[in-house]
Amino acid sequence: MKLVTKSAMSSNTLSAVIEKLIRSLCLNDFPCGNGTWRNTKGSAERAEMESTDALLDLLSCPRSPWRHDVMWSPQALPLRQLAVLTPERLHAPFIYNYFTSLRIVDRDVTAIDGGLLKFSKLEELVLSANKISEVPTANLPGTLKILELRANRLSSLDSLASGAPPRLQYLGLSSNTLGSQNDVAHLTGRHWPQLVCLDLSDCGFQDQQALLNGLSTLPCLRTLLLEGNPFTLASSYPGLTVDSLPQLSCLDTSWISPEERHRFRGLAKMSDLAVDIASATVSVGRMTGIPDPRMTVDDKAPNFPVVSYRYFITYESLRHQTPAHSKINTETKFDARSVTEGQRSNENCEKQTSKQDSGILNSEKSSCGNTCAVLRHTTSKLSWSESMDFGDTQTHTVSALGDLKKFLNRGLRLSLEEEKVLSWPAASEEVPLTKANQPGKEKKGRREKESPVKSDFTKSKDKNKKSVPELVQDAPIRRILGSVHIPLQSLVRGGQQVKVLCDFGVLHTDSEVEATQTHQKIKRRGRLRCKTQ
Repeated sequence: MKLVTKSAMSSNTLSAVIEKLIRSLCLNDFPCGNGTWRNTKGSAERAEMESTDALLDLLSCPRSPWRHDVMWSPQALPLRQLAVLTPERLHAPFIYNYFTSLRIVDRDVTAIDGGLLKFSKLEELVLSANKISEVPTANLPGTLKILELRANRLSSLDSLASGAPPRLQYLGLSSNTLGSQNDVAHLTGRHWPQLVCLDLSDCGFQDQQALLNGLSTLPCLRTLLLEGNPFTLASSYPGLTVDSLPQLSCLDTSWISPEERHRFRGLAKMSDLAVDIASATVSVGRMTGIPDPRMTVDDKAPNFPVVSYRYFITYESLRHQTPAHSKINTETKFDARSVTEGQRSNENCEKQTSKQDSGILNSEKSSCGNTCAVLRHTTSKLSWSESMDFGDTQTHTVSALGDLKKFLNRGLRLSLEEEKVLSWPAASEEVPLTKANQPGKEKKGRREKESPVKSDFTKSKDKNKKSVPELVQDAPIRRILGSVHIPLQSLVRGGQQVKVLCDFGVLHTDSEVEATQTHQKIKRRGRLRCKTQ
């Protein structure tokens, strides 16, 4: 059992994986190497002999069973061809020195051991998508110029920065858990004097100014990748980076034009520039497809209770403290043309309700991994219409950029809710309907203002026009009609806008819920659609 464990452990070292790949080339087996299949000068021809050209074709022919995987090194196929042409040259030191590029991707490598020093002419080493947590520079060949460590388990640059290869020109560290102040301190010209290209994308760097101060000391840096870091969500990016690194030619796979450099000139010298604040604007537009609740009203139903419906959209966002000079727009805006007469009389009340709903739900352990306060925003509540325009725009300003990145990677959950209110007449109270000094039109307007819900959702049967009861409302009954998830990962990768037509699916009205419970057959359905950006 112990022997098996040691073997499994050794197979995960880099040198063990490379040795296994070299053995898979079969340099001493047909059609390579010295064998009876070789047709050499001076030897008698036999039936099993093959010409050199035929042997070479067997190495590269797509349907040949002797065509092996050689994508892990550009020198793998030429080495096999050399094993056909001059197999006597293939001794161990020659093979190790023959490789100048190794691409060991997704091979479950856990450690870079000293066996890599055998490759004394190695210039490119790609170790993406492995399980490497430390990079001891003592085990790296001094000839190395390209080192790719994307998507490993690096959490610190301590081991890599101490005695790094002096000729290194490209360093790829993306998709690792880097971003501490100690990591920033290791990204200076003292550690990487020849570095031309640096990839730090999709890491956890949050202090933009400190990172730029260190990168400005790299004398040869020309290409820099930073997208996917929390600080790239701030409005000061990429302008501050372009102005702080005048020697830079390419940022995040885009060439820096003279016009861009001129536009951002002077940002690095602005002492009051907010470099750690990001803002996101969420706009909820028009929605269609909700069935008319009045279609389910029974003509023989009693006058009371009076039932009213309101519809609104809710979603969650992060709530963080922001600097004093930052402002969060918490007021809901909507188009007054889409509001009915009954809503206008309650406009101030609805706005106040919207603000109250936009409070802290709780501090909960969200899927982003950290305990953070969640803010739920509620749009204005609208009565039913075939096309309801919420016209709601909210700008959220956040200073905790690390939490914002996790929130965007998680995505936005948008919910459509219905609020149902039952109104009953107050006990033994009557409100006079008419007065002697009021004309007829004013009487009618007075009645509509005093009971707007009744005028919208019930048929008036008070033909005696003596009195109308004052209505008392029950607590609102809310239910979620549908919800949709909106992916926002593109915003982390440098995108500026996500525009989505949300499809909430099939909606069942109250009558359908009751019909399902009583096994009735008649159903009414609608498909909900809402524009969001």
